[in-house]
Amino acid sequence: MHLSKKDIPNCITSVRMAGAVVLFFVKPFSLLFYAIYTACGITDVFDGFAARRLKAVSDFGSLLDSIADLVFYAAMLVYVIPYLWKRVPKGIWVVVGVIIVVRVISYLTAWVKYHRFASLHTYGNKLTGAFVFALPYLILILDNTFVCVLGCIIGMASTLEELAIHLKSDSYNPKTKTILYLLRDFKK
Repeated sequence: MHLSKKDIPNCITSVRMAGAVVLFFVKPFSLLFYAIYTACGITDVFDGFAARRLKAVSDFGSLLDSIADLVFYAAMLVYVIPYLWKRVPKGIWVVVGVIIVVRVISYLTAWVKYHRFASLHTYGNKLTGAFVFALPYLILILDNTFVCVLGCIIGMASTLEELAIHLKSDSYNPKTKTILYLLRDFKK
């Protein structure tokens, strides 16, 4: 099997997905955990960079990236959530639940409107992803409640933005980076 330059970004994404799966079998918060976790984060940055640089951006690559993100977040749920469960106020978990419900509504809205899975790579979602990635590091050095409240604010804002984009858009545009673009177009 021969790989072309256009396959490199999807290979990088696949490495991240494999790394996320391996995290399920590694002791949480160990040196190996952080090494694999950090490698997953680095590949998350480089797959998109490689796709743009090699002009290999594709719907499949975007979908694969979103699936890899979901697997990575699942590993976070398994390890980081139990750690935080005992350390932060229960009200935070209510907010996290609301964010998840709104996120599911956003995905369902996109499915109904566009007849496809659609997870936008908005600036807000990128910020949320960066924050979620930093969470295992932040909880070791900052007050856990502060970190979680900040994460909830960022996560809710990006989730509401994506839902608003899906509700406002007539068609799916994976290049939509912020609702401000849609509002600007609406005013014209």
